Amino acid sequence: MQENGKFVLVISTILILIIVISLIILFTVFQKKKNFLVEKQLEEKKRFEREIAETQIEIREETLRNISWELHDNIGQLLTLAKIQLQNTSKENIQEVSETIAKGLKEVRALSKLINPEAIKNIDLQEALQLEIDRFNRLNFIKSDLKIVGNQQKIDEKSSIIIFRILQEFFSNTIKHAKASELNVLLDYQETMLQISVSDNGIGFSSDEKVEGIGLSNIKNRAKLIGANIQFHSEENIGTSLKIEYKL
Repeated sequence: MQENGKFVLVISTILILIIVISLIILFTVFQKKKNFLVEKQLEEKKRFEREIAETQIEIREETLRNISWELHDNIGQLLTLAKIQLQNTSKENIQEVSETIAKGLKEVRALSKLINPEAIKNIDLQEALQLEIDRFNRLNFIKSDLKIVGNQQKIDEKSSIIIFRILQEFFSNTIKHAKASELNVLLDYQETMLQISVSDNGIGFSSDEKVEGIGLSNIKNRAKLIGANIQFHSEENIGTSLKIEYKL
């Protein structure tokens, strides 16, 4: 009986040791995995913040390029015209001078909205898009239209920055390369989803190489950062479109 008791005690001790060692190993593995996930999350957060910062810089640079162009070619022309009109002013053309100066002031006010650093830092997507569309139409770049469907919902500011930059890249490619006469943007606010559709009637293309050339991979990576899905489509002589689905 004593031998059986000792045997049972030894077996019990071994089992307890095995269980304790197993628990220690499991805890160590769990802790390492937890630490790895925490580090990965921190790295992803840092990468996201870097991307936001870089995107803000790109938006600011694009905005400053637009402002520089407008100051030189648009407002500069208006001021030159006003100067000429003032040199030849009379009772008959005083109204023309007034209208030219009023138009110049309107352009300056529009630029002041674009250059506001807070507007770039805290982008309201709908307002930022409307400013872009208004600028295209005002400067006769391309006939542009923005339509809103559904009830506007608040979008995370950082997501707004990413979405706006994606659309800004599309706009830039349309104006520079597509030879389009029309640009249409639709914001469709649904209960849990924002669907954005943007399209032009330009020359389009079918080459995968050209698709990558316009920065589609960059657009995809940015969309992935905010959990958005995108669909890109282009046909030669028909046009190009981009759809973005963002969960609210």
